[in-house]
Amino acid sequence: MEQSLYLAPFEHENDLAQELTFKNLPIIEQQGRLFLVQGSRRDIVWAQVSFYNIQKLSITSINDGAKQLKNLGRNWALYSVTQHRRAELIQEALPHYPTKPIAFLAPRPEKPMGGWTLWDNDTILASSDTSSLYPLGEMTFIEDQVNPPSRAYLKLWEFFTCHSPRLPRADEHLLDMGACPGGWTWVLQSFGGPVTAVDKAPLEERIAKLPRVTVRKESAFGIDPKDLPKVDWFFSDIICYPARLLELVKRHEAQGVKNFVCTLKFQAETDHATTEQFVRELGGKVIHQHHNKHEVTWFRIEE
Repeated sequence: MEQSLYLAPFEHENDLAQELTFKNLPIIEQQGRLFLVQGSRRDIVWAQVSFYNIQKLSITSINDGAKQLKNLGRNWALYSVTQHRRAELIQEALPHYPTKPIAFLAPRPEKPMGGWTLWDNDTILASSDTSSLYPLGEMTFIEDQVNPPSRAYLKLWEFFTCHSPRLPRADEHLLDMGACPGGWTWVLQSFGGPVTAVDKAPLEERIAKLPRVTVRKESAFGIDPKDLPKVDWFFSDIICYPARLLELVKRHEAQGVKNFVCTLKFQAETDHATTEQFVRELGGKVIHQHHNKHEVTWFRIEE
């Protein structure tokens, strides 16, 4: 049977282990943040990067390890779990893949990024079939240190740069629920269409005054979807229980909203059941972005 590797985000090893058990993937062995499992699923949320169709390479030397990896593909990212210097020397013998901060909406890499690890002194686990175009699922942006009111904007930057099948059009109405202090509104208005920002707390004044932004000082849960102009995109970074957010999303879907991008935030324990319920009942996909913390991003986009 196929074996896979899943790399947990930093300090989220327990979340990944729980999800693998929840989704019936037996854990063979764990080294650090890396889990070797029996079987494979492409819907594992709490993996920074997933390595499918693992190949085990028995190596006799550093050069032999590099040669075998080159025979499997060109672009390789190392996650080191043991024999760190030996692993680094193998990586140094591979073609160099430049990593540098990227701009918002920079073109995505065209070639897949393979991943590998030195599992023990003489064994490489490698996959040219991974879940990310970026090395180990990590990317750093050329940040805007002046305009956004908080760093939450990076979650939307990452989503639209790395994951979304399309961008909002200038003729589409975007709804930002729980908008305070305005980081997401700041990103959304850059697409050129009207943005309605909803929050009982005030947005930063300079964000509220941006062109095409309408502020409604109301509760996201209290507003009647029928009282809003036709909404094309629903965005939420609200701090609330995922089950409550699910009901809010359903209310707006019933009014014809097609596109959703929502952060599911967890208060204490990670709610794997409700996370799965979003996809089961509404479709779409759930991912843990590099800029997510104890939260995940659910999205459903009509292409």
